[in-house]
Amino acid sequence: MTRVGPFPLDGTPLARAAGGLDRCVHCGFCLPTCPTYIALEDENDSPRGRLLLMSAILEGELPLTDPAITTHLDRCLGCRGCETACPSGVPYGHLLEATRETLAAQRRLPLPARLLLAVFARPRLLAIALAAARWFRATRLPRLLAGLPGRIGFASAMLASSSSGSRPDRCTPVAEPAREEKATRVGVLLGCVMEGLFAPTNRATERTLSTNGYRVVDVPGARCCGALHLHAGDAATARALARTNIAAFERARVDAIAVNASGCGAAMKEYGLLLDEDPEWRDRAHSIASKVRDVTELLAAVGPRRGSPLVATVAYDPPCHLYHAQRVTEAPLKVLQAIPGLTIVPLVDAELCCGSAGIYNLVQLRISLDVLAPKLDQVARSGTEIVATGNPGCLMQIGAGLLQRRASCRVAHPVDLLDESYAASASSEAASH
Repeated sequence: MTRVGPFPLDGTPLARAAGGLDRCVHCGFCLPTCPTYIALEDENDSPRGRLLLMSAILEGELPLTDPAITTHLDRCLGCRGCETACPSGVPYGHLLEATRETLAAQRRLPLPARLLLAVFARPRLLAIALAAARWFRATRLPRLLAGLPGRIGFASAMLASSSSGSRPDRCTPVAEPAREEKATRVGVLLGCVMEGLFAPTNRATERTLSTNGYRVVDVPGARCCGALHLHAGDAATARALARTNIAAFERARVDAIAVNASGCGAAMKEYGLLLDEDPEWRDRAHSIASKVRDVTELLAAVGPRRGSPLVATVAYDPPCHLYHAQRVTEAPLKVLQAIPGLTIVPLVDAELCCGSAGIYNLVQLRISLDVLAPKLDQVARSGTEIVATGNPGCLMQIGAGLLQRRASCRVAHPVDLLDESYAASASSEAASH
């Protein structure tokens, strides 16, 4: 077949990943799991439709410059919910990333996306940006601006929802139990947004791991995981960031790597795939990837130790990249079940995406809000006091939606709740002496 476009696809990331396209049998099982198909009711905005578009590109039926390509592929959240439903094992997430990397050679991302990705790739700029965000958050203006319509209002609501006022963060340090020198050495990926806007959750992560017998060690030099860049098609930057992190965790001589942001965890668990064509880094990448665990996986593996009661209802909303990409489903629930007094209430359609998806809610706001709306409706129907989820984007997305709806419930990371339970235990023990 003669290609309609001049761009040679041979040797491109999409061409190398093309074998995954052949697995799709067009059964349609993915349709009811796709948030954009549910919201837009357009076959082109379903996984099956997008796979057909990828095939059309590869076979020369559509040029890379065709507006339909960018429109429908840009609308994809990359939540990978279709992978869980697919009986044929289509590696949709990897195909999407390969396609976006191929497209990136022909077109530029929107300016807001380029600026944001550039900042995340530069530690000093990122530190300045996050410090400015924390300062602005402290003025309480974001909470006031959250009532405005459109992008400014929702972005303000997201920042306001990241405030420590929306979750427990003033927990007293818990006395660490005696540990052997051979205790598992765990390095925590502090991350970008997590350390910049959710630092109390990082400290809670370190405390809960220590309380459960892990030896938490510092990992100097670790940086952004590269997930945002990879999902946007900037695989070169993602690989550079991956190499930096691999070297940092190697120097720290860790036995395990704890990640409390599911998007970062999914990206790091796939470092081996990301660098599989780099002979110098391939084995090192696979070795580091094999050590990556969500923090709830590590806690569930050893118990976790029970704390003091927290009397509240909680609905667990699994982040897509924990549930669908990492296939970690039980560990977060075990963490929540270790908290006496906490009543876990079901959340209908919890496995569907909330619409955050990295920078998606900044560049595709209307669709993001359409995807979020049914999630907020189900939260309201559940009657829960707390929505627990393990990803900063999800915490901010759902938190912003709840803030704009003036809902009474709050959002919290599971380790925040466990840490609060442990702090209550410490306070109780101190009072009894």
